[in-house]
Amino acid sequence: MSRVERVETIEIPPPGTPPAKGKGRPIITPVTHLWPEETGPGDRGESLAGLPPSKTWAVVVRVWDADGRCGVGTVGFGTRAAVAVIEDLLAPIVVGGRPCDVELHWERMYRGTLNIGRKGLVLEAISAVDIALWDLLGHQLGRPVYDLLGGRTRERIPVYASRLYATEDLDALAEEARGYAKAGFLGVKQRLAYGPGDGRAGMRRNLALVRTVADAIGPDLDQMVDAYMGWDVDYAIRMIRMIEDDGIRLRWVEEPVIPDNIPGYAEIRRAVNTPISGGEHEFTRYGFRDLFERRAVDIAQPDVNRVGGLTEARKICALAAAYDIPVIPHAGQAHNYHLVMSHTIAPMAEHFLRPPAGTAPDEDELFFSLFPDEPDAVDGHISLDPDRPGLGITFTLPIS
Repeated sequence: MSRVERVETIEIPPPGTPPAKGKGRPIITPVTHLWPEETGPGDRGESLAGLPPSKTWAVVVRVWDADGRCGVGTVGFGTRAAVAVIEDLLAPIVVGGRPCDVELHWERMYRGTLNIGRKGLVLEAISAVDIALWDLLGHQLGRPVYDLLGGRTRERIPVYASRLYATEDLDALAEEARGYAKAGFLGVKQRLAYGPGDGRAGMRRNLALVRTVADAIGPDLDQMVDAYMGWDVDYAIRMIRMIEDDGIRLRWVEEPVIPDNIPGYAEIRRAVNTPISGGEHEFTRYGFRDLFERRAVDIAQPDVNRVGGLTEARKICALAAAYDIPVIPHAGQAHNYHLVMSHTIAPMAEHFLRPPAGTAPDEDELFFSLFPDEPDAVDGHISLDPDRPGLGITFTLPIS
């Protein structure tokens, strides 16, 4: 088997200014309450929550073997600091090794960076290298990655539409939600805009957003809401109970509090009837072990290009299966789809929609620009081509 010859990093700058996703504040973040006067896209609150604006929107990693084949992976949050981590610390570990030795490569990368890593940036860099190794291995063997992870568990993957940013134009919000229902998606997820700093009036506005979508899609589709770490425990309990008292039955409420507040997750979960999801900003099997042992979430949401790559994500799936907790990864993207396809504990996937031609993508849509053959949903499902090896996607450098 041809060995790893080199590791390449490619920094992707912002591709342009994406159109606003709604009118007014589009989403609550962990720092919105620190600058309540800032409500527009790109405000200081959004920036400090890890969202654009930023000089780098993505970091792509390509791992090449001695025969000229390459595997590709992406860092969870594009940041220039990840380039130094990969080039200085991780690349020397995998160069010269066999792509199939993913377990050994992972442990060496993880243990070799314990003094600076364990969560966050370093784990997202490890994720990118690990995904690229799996993709390369798939190309070497001529098989899709899901075959290497355990094989196909279904013909196609059901997905929900993930967009629906908060907006003051409730008619436009309803029309957008109805469009996803007509397109065959099994459900929709919306972002909420208000938190503890917005008082009771903000709670009523959140409820109006949720009620608008509930009425638009009807009772037969799943409806999820995302608080993006912007609430505290007391607010989350009161807000979720308000939604429940209005007769709305959500499939889940996502990330009600910051990820380090695991006891808070557990307290919220005990106090409400609505399922609670989390894990988008959690890392490794050790982090998810804590979530599961403390009964903090009903649904686990690791993201393969954050959590430690495919090598670690499959261990999280095994751990979740032992606790009978569904795994529904954060974001779409090929690396997550291959994980879902190969695990019965993963019932469905999230799906961001491709932006219209000629429209600058946001940070969630950028994947379509980098990998134009990333699969699109058809009738609310994603299909993975069994004849395409690796992840089945091809990296294309966007035209600046």
